[in-house]
Amino acid sequence: MSLTLYYHPLASYCHKVLIALYENGTPFEKRLIDLGKEDDRAALAAVWPPVRFPVLRDHARGRDVPESTIIIEYLDHHYRGHRPLIPADWNDALDVRLWERFFDGYVQDPMQRIVADRLYNTKADMASQRAMLTTAYGMLEQQLGERNWVAGSGFSMADCAAAPALFYASTLVPIPAGHHHLHAYFTRLMDRPSARRVLEEAKPYFQFYPFEEAIPQRFR
Repeated sequence: MSLTLYYHPLASYCHKVLIALYENGTPFEKRLIDLGKEDDRAALAAVWPPVRFPVLRDHARGRDVPESTIIIEYLDHHYRGHRPLIPADWNDALDVRLWERFFDGYVQDPMQRIVADRLYNTKADMASQRAMLTTAYGMLEQQLGERNWVAGSGFSMADCAAAPALFYASTLVPIPAGHHHLHAYFTRLMDRPSARRVLEEAKPYFQFYPFEEAIPQRFR
């Protein structure tokens, strides 16, 4: 098999890439990395010295591709399936890339800082991080309007980024009840077969998530 994904089933950025792979039924092998095991850390370091996942190894092309966004761009170029995740039209593609970066920068980043604070028991003031999530929710509510997906007319790379970002962020700062468009969008994301599969695979590892108690019962 040409592709191997170095990943962990609990990691949100790995979810983002897995959703992209599952959307197009792209054949690949999984290499689960437990950062607590020296052999696993060494295996990951051999393909990406910063020891961060996900990383995609393309055996056929002799290339290792790090970073979730770059991996999806790479897949969309070299392993494009029936569902392109980046539109051909330049303006539409720019919108997709904008909102994909939005989810990484303004949802994933504050979410991960809050999670790390609890994980390492640093007890820092996370008020600004929680405020950023609230701001992001408001911007998404306005952006979505009557859209089914966050950018363009179809499911895209931006939605691959949205699913894990919103799943974990909503366990820290619930989506406000009045954000009807965002609630509907979140439901569509969670009902997507690719996202459902990713969460099903993550279930055995939810016990290691520092905010496990906040994961809604329907996802357990």
